[in-house]
Amino acid sequence: MGTTIKDVAKKAGVSIATVSRAFNDSDLVLAETKKLVRKVARDLHYSPNASARSLSTRKTETIGLLLPDLYGEFFSEVMRGADLTARRFGYHLLLSSSHNSKTDITAAINAMRGRVDGLIIMSPLLDASTLHANLPSNLPVVLLNCYLHGEPFDALSIENVQGAYLMVQHLISHGHSRIAILKGTEENIDAQERLRGYRNALIEAGIEVDMRLEFPGNFNEESAYSAVKDLLALKPRPTAIFASNDSMAIGALSALRAHGISVPGELALAGFDDIPTARFVTPALSTVEVRINELGEKAIQAVLAAISGKNGHKKKHSMIVPKLVIRESCGCPQLLSSDKV
Repeated sequence: MGTTIKDVAKKAGVSIATVSRAFNDSDLVLAETKKLVRKVARDLHYSPNASARSLSTRKTETIGLLLPDLYGEFFSEVMRGADLTARRFGYHLLLSSSHNSKTDITAAINAMRGRVDGLIIMSPLLDASTLHANLPSNLPVVLLNCYLHGEPFDALSIENVQGAYLMVQHLISHGHSRIAILKGTEENIDAQERLRGYRNALIEAGIEVDMRLEFPGNFNEESAYSAVKDLLALKPRPTAIFASNDSMAIGALSALRAHGISVPGELALAGFDDIPTARFVTPALSTVEVRINELGEKAIQAVLAAISGKNGHKKKHSMIVPKLVIRESCGCPQLLSSDKV
């Protein structure tokens, strides 16, 4: 039989209740006693039962993270930033995916009830009624890229419109007026906002918005590869492509190479997100930097602040302002000292 809490109490010369309070970091136990109890526990190779601790403290030391998908560099970077930050503060992550289905969203939220101290949700299909129907009102919730106007939830969003606007404006500064866009998933708020930023830049420059230059996509390489075939059939052909994320930009780059089109010699290309692979493709991809891992980091910090304040704080909507990362694919020379502007 393994070491028990009774063994620790006996060796440390304290009561079982004191050992329990020491592990729960209670103010009723002196710092010296806490230190002694933890040393004895280490010597005896004892660790408290997590389930028992959560029952006594009403804390699970776990944060739920619900994402639309767990595949791809964007989501892996969000998870990496969230996990590293959570562990730094002594918390664990409970991950789930909604696959952009309302049924899956509801199931995932219900599966996390009672198992997490706070919840971070990124889902384009999220609505207030789903949250109110499936979550306790006192559970800290941070919405990631799915702000619900007027609802009592903290939210963290990317300034997509501004990011897309700046990149298309940069392509226009190179003399491009026929700029195609590879759009993201139809119902996705990021896709909608990046399309709006694209159109705003064209309109401001006095360039007519041409719907024939707006190609459907769903944020993956395959959709972009397929779209490029139709794009190249246009007469006259676009001279630049703005992809709504880097995965589609990389898919487009592959398709252009397969058709013998030089980038940026014959056609300029830019993306959005600055995933790690973006700098290693050839030519290196000009893109809009989001600092994806910081998105996960900031979301964890926000939910931990809400947990610490017992969710009694004033809820706020914070925006992450992206910036351009200019590399070779848009026609600019590679910057040797730094590839960020």
